[in-house]
Amino acid sequence: MWEHEYAAETTAVPAAVWAVLSDLDRWAEWDTSMEWVRLDGPLEPGTSVVMKPIGQDPITSMITAVDPNARYADETVFGGVTLRFSHTLHPTADGGTRVVHRLEVDGPDAAAVGGMVCEDFPEAMAGLLDAAGR
Repeated sequence: MWEHEYAAETTAVPAAVWAVLSDLDRWAEWDTSMEWVRLDGPLEPGTSVVMKPIGQDPITSMITAVDPNARYADETVFGGVTLRFSHTLHPTADGGTRVVHRLEVDGPDAAAVGGMVCEDFPEAMAGLLDAAGR
């Protein structure tokens, strides 16, 4: 298994970050790697999410965890590769939030796939924190 984490902090409270993160239909407004994202049901484990990365075919993910104001996770399986994403929010001592994007990849060429997928983590994180701070 290949793993990667990227973390950043914001002065925005966890509820403000969660409001942006949990509105999946609007992810493309802050995650510049996405053309569009569509939640196909309620925001809960077992619901599918269809995402269209820019320049790629749409992919379908399954929500695996939702803990309001604390954690969102999903899993995507394609071509023998499994990608597990999680977005975890940790309150900071000063009232802000530490956000951790985590990716785990299993399957053939896990490191190569993971490296490509997480290239935009810094940019996506900046977009999320900017949107949460508005």
